[in-house]
Amino acid sequence: MAEPKFVPLEGYVQLDDTEMAERAAVLFAQMDRRRTVREFSDEPVPRAVIEDCLRVANTAPSGANMQPWHFTVISDPEMKRRVREAAEAEEREFYEHRASDEWLEALAKFGTDANKPFLETAPYLIAIFMQKFAVDDEGNKTKHYYPQESVGLATGMLIGALHQCGLASLTHTPSPMAFLNEICERPKHERAFLLLVVGKPAEGATVPAISRKALETFTDFR
Repeated sequence: MAEPKFVPLEGYVQLDDTEMAERAAVLFAQMDRRRTVREFSDEPVPRAVIEDCLRVANTAPSGANMQPWHFTVISDPEMKRRVREAAEAEEREFYEHRASDEWLEALAKFGTDANKPFLETAPYLIAIFMQKFAVDDEGNKTKHYYPQESVGLATGMLIGALHQCGLASLTHTPSPMAFLNEICERPKHERAFLLLVVGKPAEGATVPAISRKALETFTDFR
């Protein structure tokens, strides 16, 4: 068994209570403006911005530091068209056959349907894959621990980073998503976790009239 190796903690900046509170309030105000959008502009976004946001995602904690994720960034129009066609096929099956009446009722207030034009309009699609294990060049497998939780943490950090950079996103989860492995040429030991649509909101974009829970309804302090 390998001996643990530690290095000094670097980069930590200790803040006083006042600055902590100020930063927390500013961050909440910024993140409270984050909304999922379905109407995207086709205006280009610098690739360097996406790259740095992905670097942020890669700082997420993960089980045994296995970092069990892979991100395929799609900007090629033909590839986006293929994703849209495959996703809409699954969505039509969902809305017409798979979804229960209760599920459809829950979705009704968002006005969604099987048509997903944003998959071609937005400048970027980021297909996020979860790796249950790693495979080296010789075919040897290494188990990953808590891969779903780890990829969820990285995805959340990615969404937050994109918002901080002035970009909007949409979490899209057509089910099943095996078509993403084929289109993105990802191996079978990876499972599509989520498709993130990224770009700037279209001019005049609207969002559903919803509210968020108040702190006291989802938190208790003991």
